[in-house]
Amino acid sequence: MTAHSERERWEWMSAAGVGPLRFGMSPADVAVALQALASQEQVGGPYSQENFADGVKVFYDDEGGLACVSLDAVVGPQAFLAGWALAGRDPGQAHQFLLDHASEHGNCLLYTPDDSLALADLGLLLRAQRVGDVLLSRPLFVIEEWLESEYYRDRLPLEGVAVVHVWNEPS
Repeated sequence: MTAHSERERWEWMSAAGVGPLRFGMSPADVAVALQALASQEQVGGPYSQENFADGVKVFYDDEGGLACVSLDAVVGPQAFLAGWALAGRDPGQAHQFLLDHASEHGNCLLYTPDDSLALADLGLLLRAQRVGDVLLSRPLFVIEEWLESEYYRDRLPLEGVAVVHVWNEPS
């Protein structure tokens, strides 16, 4: 695990991107910006997804433009909202921080079916990621169209979230 003090700090620009990544970038531009020869892994799903080293996952829209950036809860870059670190926090504290921030600044709140919380007008979605026996906050920076779309919003990266399966007993 990477200590908080050792994490690279990425500037978050609401509706524009985070760190060296800008929404709309092509996969080749993303690789250059992350100084990577290629992604570690390409993942299928309702959108094109690439997983890079150091806890960065990126998602592309149908035209191949960058639409979402996910930062790991423990490794990789750290981003901040009003001076508050978004990754690696207790999810309950993170939710309360977002609620307080929204109340103070008039942000639009949005809950997803997995109980994640978004500040939709800022393009910020906080998910939980399981790390060992605990859950920690993991920020996703998302284009407005995807946060407004139930289809994309609810299919954004759910890895690491505790999933509850309901088994129906045969009648």
